Amino acid sequence: MADSLDHGTSHPSEATAAPAETASTSPAEPSSEPATTAGNPEAPARRASPWRKRIALAAILVGLVAGGIAIIPAIQTALSTIATDDAYINGHVTFLAPRVSGQVVRVLVDDNMRVRRGDILVQLDREPYEVQLAIQQAAVAAAEADLVAAKAAVRGEVALVRANRYRLEHTIEEVNTKVAELRSSVAALKSQQATLDLARANLRRGEQLLPGGGISKEELDMRRQTVKVDEANVDQALQTIYATRVGLGLPARPAQGDDLGQTPADLTQNFSAVREALGTLLQSVAQLGYSPSTWNVTPKEAMEEFYKLDPEGNLERIYARLIPQAPAIKQAEAKLLRAQRDLAKAQLDLRYCDVVSEIDGVVTRRNINPGNNVQAGQNLMAIRSQTEIWVDANFKETQLADLRIGQRVRCEVDMYGRRKELEGRITGFTMGTGQTLSLLPPQNATGNYVKVVQRLPVRIEFTDYDPEKIPLFVGLSVVPHVYYKEPAAGPHAGEVLQPPRPLPRGFTTAESPANPRPAQNSEPVRAPADAPTPR
Repeated sequence: MADSLDHGTSHPSEATAAPAETASTSPAEPSSEPATTAGNPEAPARRASPWRKRIALAAILVGLVAGGIAIIPAIQTALSTIATDDAYINGHVTFLAPRVSGQVVRVLVDDNMRVRRGDILVQLDREPYEVQLAIQQAAVAAAEADLVAAKAAVRGEVALVRANRYRLEHTIEEVNTKVAELRSSVAALKSQQATLDLARANLRRGEQLLPGGGISKEELDMRRQTVKVDEANVDQALQTIYATRVGLGLPARPAQGDDLGQTPADLTQNFSAVREALGTLLQSVAQLGYSPSTWNVTPKEAMEEFYKLDPEGNLERIYARLIPQAPAIKQAEAKLLRAQRDLAKAQLDLRYCDVVSEIDGVVTRRNINPGNNVQAGQNLMAIRSQTEIWVDANFKETQLADLRIGQRVRCEVDMYGRRKELEGRITGFTMGTGQTLSLLPPQNATGNYVKVVQRLPVRIEFTDYDPEKIPLFVGLSVVPHVYYKEPAAGPHAGEVLQPPRPLPRGFTTAESPANPRPAQNSEPVRAPADAPTPR
């Protein structure tokens, strides 16, 4: 431009003389070059200007190509992904708390230290729990001795049962003996009555012979004396029978027309002494945990029922079965079991003096020092997991229509920028927006409602995360890009809600045997046809 202005303002004589100079110097152009350069310093700049234009044009082209290379992926990402800058790293946290009370002896970690699962982090004073452990060990030894004594006592009860059984049999034998004595007495009575009848007959004959002198008066007196003696013998035999009958629990005089020696057929089963012996036997066998089906049982029925405890009626096997079930042994075993459980609890309490980490992670918020007295459940520190982390991405509600579980996500962490990007996938949607889940949710029924685009937390879990290579920290900002046009993959791919997990089932407070849980395949309750449609 400067050159054109200079030429436009040059003198006309110089313009006229220029062709002549050019013509005169054209045959010797090399020799005139220095003169021209010396006379016009701007000539090299004019000759170099086309090269500058070319370089500038090439630079512009390179810039355009580089810009296109840089902007095309961004455009493709914008067209094929859904992104948000309202996202951050979140993770599980475990609050370390002791399971027993005590005084802190050692604290082995500090904030920001990495720990492994099972590492001892805090140690409590063990001495009180060691003393309690020794007490429980002594209680277990005492309970074991009580069990041995109970078994010995039960074996003694078995011997007593055997003795009472023989006593019952002996009582039955005594009843049978008394019945035999009764019948012997009846036979003796009949013999005495026969002797009395003979004496009376002899007396009557003597009284008839006395007037004729066939018998002396002395002999007649003797016959009279014999009758009196025989009558006394008959009365004595009769009284003996009465006493025997009363001793057997029978009336002294039987009913009219009954024999004095007649007894009930079940006398040996219902006699009072037999019943007493049977009661003693049942009392002793009750110590073995056995009782008859009814207490109004006869000795014969009781023995038959007792022998039925074994298919073959083996008495030794019956006792071997009853001894372990004896109440005294059961009670001693329960006391031993309780002492063992107390011992196990004491061992646990002693082991709980070492407070260990339950997860792999990093210690944060330590608030305990040696010498502090702590209670069970008191928060000592927090452990942040390094592996169980994810991204909570708050997408706008207008971005959620195309999001599904299983869609691939590319995460840009602000800490690393685009140098290190992580891959992940959507695993779930929070059942509520950030406002509704806040501590003080808004009340939109006040009349001053202003609609604001809501955000819903979406959980994104990493698929290639390695804390040793790319450590992430809770709270870091993330920009997730969801490739919603790609097909979803993995568990529950393409769903919005995860299906119910197969978890163990239990009864709720509203459920009981009287109000059982409804069947899983029961049909849902349907609303009437004329019911209003809920909004």
